[in-house]
Amino acid sequence: MATRPVSGLADGPVVVGTDGSAGAAPAVLWAAEEAATRNQPLHIVHGTDIDGWGGTVVPDAVRRLLDSASSLVDEAAKQATDRVPDLAVTTAVSQESAAKSLLQAAGEDGTIVVGSRGLGGFAALLLGSVGLKVAARAHVPVVVVRGPEQPAKGVVLVGVRDEADLPAVRFAATMAGRRKASLRLLSAWTLIQYLESTAPMIEAVREVAEAAATASTRIVGAVREEFPGLTVSDDVVQVPSPAGALVEASAHADLLVMGARTHTHAPGAPLGRVTHAVLHHAHCPVAVFPR
Repeated sequence: MATRPVSGLADGPVVVGTDGSAGAAPAVLWAAEEAATRNQPLHIVHGTDIDGWGGTVVPDAVRRLLDSASSLVDEAAKQATDRVPDLAVTTAVSQESAAKSLLQAAGEDGTIVVGSRGLGGFAALLLGSVGLKVAARAHVPVVVVRGPEQPAKGVVLVGVRDEADLPAVRFAATMAGRRKASLRLLSAWTLIQYLESTAPMIEAVREVAEAAATASTRIVGAVREEFPGLTVSDDVVQVPSPAGALVEASAHADLLVMGARTHTHAPGAPLGRVTHAVLHHAHCPVAVFPR
């Protein structure tokens, strides 16, 4: 099956969801700046999910809801243009669900931006259901913006497991180049996932370490060749928890890029366990790149 070029996914239009919550505002501002760096317009979307109610809402209530939603996207547009005055901004109010509205708006080459938590759910939740649904289903990059804005650290971090992550690394390299930041590859592995091997433990550790180092070296070589002006570093580490290592490293990065994986043995949790954990606990925005 043919794959789309990473450049298209890194340079395409930017779509951001808003519901008027505190968590949506940082996402709108991040998306506005990202759209500006791409020389693309920003498209702001609010999904009301009216269609999901099965026609049980009276027309007057629908009208009031749509009017309120229009006010929400207009306010988000003002936030975006206050941050980036010359930015072209479009808005849309959909009667579909938030997740479906964002996926449709992004098309084949957009980047979707969402906040870490919206108006629904409990205040203690670290990531809203919309963010999880979109990240799990999208065939385009999805950025989950977590927490308040932080001073720039000049680093884009990317989690690497094997050479299949090269497209995600290339996407991260493009993002780093536009930000005049360095790129750091982190390959964090744990022996627990390899305990079913029949090899002696010491031999298993050696083989796994060598495989991880080889994959990282090949990826770094490819990225340095394609992005000669980019500062690239790589670390291959054995840790008790790859997710924990990535979360810790995210405190020193402006963006963490993860290649999306599904976990076939976890019904109800379509994203891989590491990606799922990172989305809930990272200290910086997380971009989930479709794999």
